[in-house]
Amino acid sequence: MATDPALLRLLQLVSPSLPVGMYSYSQGLETAVAEGWVHDAASARDWLHAVLTRSLARTDAPILWRLMDAWQSDDSAKVLLWSETLAAFRETAELRLEDRQMGLALVRVLEGLGLAEAKAWHRHISLTFAAMFALAAVRWRISQSEAIAGYLWSWLENQVLCAIKLVPLGQAAGQGMLYELAGLIPAQTELALTLGDDDLGGSVFGLALASSRHEMQYSRLFRS
Repeated sequence: MATDPALLRLLQLVSPSLPVGMYSYSQGLETAVAEGWVHDAASARDWLHAVLTRSLARTDAPILWRLMDAWQSDDSAKVLLWSETLAAFRETAELRLEDRQMGLALVRVLEGLGLAEAKAWHRHISLTFAAMFALAAVRWRISQSEAIAGYLWSWLENQVLCAIKLVPLGQAAGQGMLYELAGLIPAQTELALTLGDDDLGGSVFGLALASSRHEMQYSRLFRS
């Protein structure tokens, strides 16, 4: 049976080797470790579980499929609207800057891969990584559920790698955490696909607090 080309494109889009700089960001986890809030495998698992289920699954994921719908309809106004909405959900300047920088990096990647539509987004102040991820997913015929699952997996894998470096954790503990938390992705994907516009929004206070403190942290390995 031939492999679906869309699956191969999705694997490329979520690969750690994709040059968008995701490995440069801990999304507040660095400060959480420095403050002692995250100090072992169990607390790292609880932190990532909370961010995945209370934030990403209720903001990024449902907005991602709305962005895909907008790209599918070639509705640039709606693409901009949902990208601006997602940017507005970022609770600190650091998280907004991270999103924009990763979005710009993905713009350059997609241009290099022949998606000329990405070029116009260089100057958009409300550019987000999800907006460009959605563009690639639509043009490469990746389904909404698979795109959301891939997006969440990419975030989770990077955060586990951050935890391995920062806590620190052993590779076996990190893989165990990744295996456990990845099991949540199917249900979180289904949840994201059911949320109406009035249901959007989630918050993890610790993430916002850690990110705001990280902006002033003296010694750090990560950009957020």
